[in-house]
Amino acid sequence: MIDKLKAMEEKYLELNDKLSDPEIMQDQNRYQTLAKQHSDLEAVVTPFREYRQVLQELREAQEMLKEAKEPEFREMVELELEELARQSEALETELQRLLIPKDPNDDKNVIVEIRGGTGGDEAALFAGVLFRMYSRYAEIRRWRVELMHSNPTELGGFKEVIFMIEGKGAYSRLKYESGVHRVQRIPTTESGGRIHTSTATVAMLPEVEDVEVDVDPNELRIDVYRSSGPGGQSVNTTDSAVRITHVPTGLVVSCQDEKSQHKNKDKAMKILRARLYEKFQEEQHQEMAATRRSQVGTGDRSERIRTYNFPQGRLTDHRIGLSLYKLEQVVAGELDEVIEALINAEQEEQLKAMES
Repeated sequence: MIDKLKAMEEKYLELNDKLSDPEIMQDQNRYQTLAKQHSDLEAVVTPFREYRQVLQELREAQEMLKEAKEPEFREMVELELEELARQSEALETELQRLLIPKDPNDDKNVIVEIRGGTGGDEAALFAGVLFRMYSRYAEIRRWRVELMHSNPTELGGFKEVIFMIEGKGAYSRLKYESGVHRVQRIPTTESGGRIHTSTATVAMLPEVEDVEVDVDPNELRIDVYRSSGPGGQSVNTTDSAVRITHVPTGLVVSCQDEKSQHKNKDKAMKILRARLYEKFQEEQHQEMAATRRSQVGTGDRSERIRTYNFPQGRLTDHRIGLSLYKLEQVVAGELDEVIEALINAEQEEQLKAMES
């Protein structure tokens, strides 16, 4: 670990010199790239230097204890040793976490796809609850939400809703939300007061740039049609809705929320690139067993990850055995406690893997 940290400190010092080079300062693109690397390294180098200083003070205190004769002075040095040992242990744990390889997608925006699963109208209503939950969470974190495509129902839910959340680190926090979400509650459509169980599926896809996924225009089939609202009624008099089919993979993306055909096409291409990227990643993970996602990681769409039990006011995340009796706050967008627990659980797994 120390060797890795020393190498990172050397790179950090090297970047310090480069960032003060007038030639590099004139090249804004290169300067910004190096400044980002410098900032990332600084987050590791600063606690490393603090750790090294604490270890030095620890060695000095141990030497003092050997020479201490008076009981009161020995007691004072022993207390200092205990505090320094606590500090060094905490800093070592922090550094181990900082050395965990970073997901290259963590800083990206995220495309969120929510679909009603089993449960008919109630599943669509639950999809609407999840849409509002993530939108509110984005608002709390001051991220921007952009609706990309929706298929609403007459009762106010969604058969499908796709939207973009734009903000630094959005994917790093929301990637754990992919999977099947289950709800247990009394539907508004239920007159007998019986508790129903319904599901909705969530997919969190990192936004992908053109250069990351090369899409051949000759492999696309693009259809245009009139957009429709709940119940199938037409909501537009022009062919503004767009459906794009990626012929080699059979992936189909539709967008109809914008009045402009051009804007719908742009949004559909963003979704298509994200889905293709996810597909390619899945194929790589299957080929390389050592780099497969951990159970706590970004999640399989078919895996039931969480239950929202409204009668009990309980949220349970099945991957880490977490239960919180604050469901009302969570669905209102207060997701950080759940997400932090998932991040910590994944980091623990990664640390164990690094040690073995």
